[in-house]
Amino acid sequence: MNNIKILALGDIVGPRSVEYLKKYLWKIRKMHKFDLVIANGENASEPNGIDRQTAEALFDCGVDVITTGNHIWRKAGVFSFLDDKDEILRPLNYPGANPGHGDTVINVCGYRALVMNVLGQAYIDGGSCPFDAVEKCLKQNEGRYDFAVLDIHAESTGEKKALAYNFADQVSIIYGTHTHVQTNDAQILSEKCGYITDLGMCGDNDSILGVKKEAVIYKMKTKMLSRFDFAQKGEIECCGAVFHINTDSFRCEKCEAIKFTGEIQ
Repeated sequence: MNNIKILALGDIVGPRSVEYLKKYLWKIRKMHKFDLVIANGENASEPNGIDRQTAEALFDCGVDVITTGNHIWRKAGVFSFLDDKDEILRPLNYPGANPGHGDTVINVCGYRALVMNVLGQAYIDGGSCPFDAVEKCLKQNEGRYDFAVLDIHAESTGEKKALAYNFADQVSIIYGTHTHVQTNDAQILSEKCGYITDLGMCGDNDSILGVKKEAVIYKMKTKMLSRFDFAQKGEIECCGAVFHINTDSFRCEKCEAIKFTGEIQ
């Protein structure tokens, strides 16, 4: 029996977080022997969204698949890249005429991993029904993959949990992104599916969700418009989760939250 070790990183917030990953991600991969790295990159560029240059930098520094979310359309220059590059995803449940695609099959240690990205509907400007979108994707890819991974980019914890329980028998890894706050509920569902409600973020730890604290507080206190610039003062922390896939059964045997910060030797 062998295990595939997968690292999923939460929303990458701003250029400083990209620079941190450029400096340390290959070291992290080698140190922990990660076979696959998936990261949500929808806030990686200034002021948010992701551009082609940033996406290419993330691939170069050790990210294998980039997932996104509701900010994916902020940078028009990335649209053709979404069409051309299989390993960068936009949510499955946007209209089919939109640029890009919401799933990809990637080789991991000789096994086939189906990676999917879907957008929630509760409290967020979402697309069509995420349940239908994931079900359709699994059927379309039947026979093309050994195990599946799902990034649920959603605001509602209940919606993430509902999707997770619905697909726990079909998908080996399910996790949430978008809220930028790592949850303390890493677990195994249905004795097969590794799950955590939110991976958290890769961003400034002296911030509110990666944004300058003062700007967020001002807006909440005054209800006035406030420019949400990325924070610049704190230490970068990279939050996510690690999943261990059994290559005999393709069940997730272990799931745990993880955080990297400071210098990596």
